[in-house]
Parts: sequence; C-alpha cells; structure tokens
Amino acid sequence: MEFSEVMRQRRMVRRYTTQPLEREVIDRVVSAALRAPSAGYSQGWAFLVLTGEADRERFWNYAPHAHRANPEIQNAPLIVIAMSHKNAYLDRYAQADKGWTDRDQARWPAPYWHIDTGMAAFAMLLTAVDEGLGACLLAIMPHHLDAFRDEFGVPHEYDPIGAITVGYRADEQPPARLAHRRRGAAEVVHDGSWGRPWHDV
Repeated sequence: MEFSEVMRQRRMVRRYTTQPLEREVIDRVVSAALRAPSAGYSQGWAFLVLTGEADRERFWNYAPHAHRANPEIQNAPLIVIAMSHKNAYLDRYAQADKGWTDRDQARWPAPYWHIDTGMAAFAMLLTAVDEGLGACLLAIMPHHLDAFRDEFGVPHEYDPIGAITVGYRADEQPPARLAHRRRGAAEVVHDGSWGRPWHDV
C-alpha cells in the first residue's frame, strides 16, 4: 500500500472480528516498533505482546473503560502494551559522548522516553493499516497501573504509555464520536509567524 494511502486510512478501530492473525503478520507489526527513532539511540522502550486468549482476557481487567462502549474491542487477537523507560535515557546521556553526568531531568524540556515510545506505537498503528488491519491506541488509567504491573510482572521503572489493539475490522464500526471535525492546516499550521495561517492541503 502506498504510504499516503496508509495515512489516509488510519483510524482508531474499536470493533474487531474474531479472525486470528498469522504469526508473520504479528511479527511485522511488533517489529515495526523497533524501527522508530529514539534520542541518542537510547531505545528506552519495552513491549508486552499478548496473543494468547487467557493473557488478553487478563489485560481487559485493567482497561475496563475501553470495552464498555465497544465490547468487540476484546476480539482483537493482538494487544501490545508500549512502555517507556526513563532511566535508559538518563543513563545514555550520562555517557562520555553526551556528558550529562548529573542525570538532571531539567535537561529534558520534553520527556523523550515517552515521545519515542509514542512514535514506536505509531509505527505499529501504521504497519497494521499497511497489513489491511485495524488498530487502536488506548490508555491504561493511572489507578490501574500498579495492579497491571503486578499482574504481568512489569518492573515499576517502566511506564505504560498505551496499549495497541490489532485485528481485522468488523464490518460495522461505531459512529465517529466527532462532534469535532478534523482541524484543517489553516487552523493549526502557522506560516513563518504565529497567526499567519498555512494554506489548507
């Protein structure tokens, strides 16, 4: 599929069929995350891949909000929880070629451990579309995080930034919850100076 078509078709899909995924497809989706950029090549991320039915059922205890409105999201045969690891970045940038030996987080005006893991998650979302699948990124709410870590043995220094569900789209999808339309370039892109709108594309 052409990349422009992948971008055009990308949507958050919340209803799936029960059709399983081939192992090769799962491998391609997960492997895409490892190609995402990372600051200093820190690669401060980890991915918990759930393909077994029992493991996937366990997961939904920690994201009940996601399936109340759309129970068919639980049909997704693949769930990948993307997690960031802040210390991997602080350690990497304390090395001689970077020199931030104080490990001061103030040196990071944006938390690249979360940003890079988010880009890895987006790589999986796009790869799913390229494979002819649907995918959705959903949150694990803060009050469920400790129990989630305990259930799956996730070290506490890893922060889940979201879970990606992947599967074959059900024919009927929920109506877009868009009381809001997608904002155009003229509203959000500024040409040379703030307030000078970019032309719509």
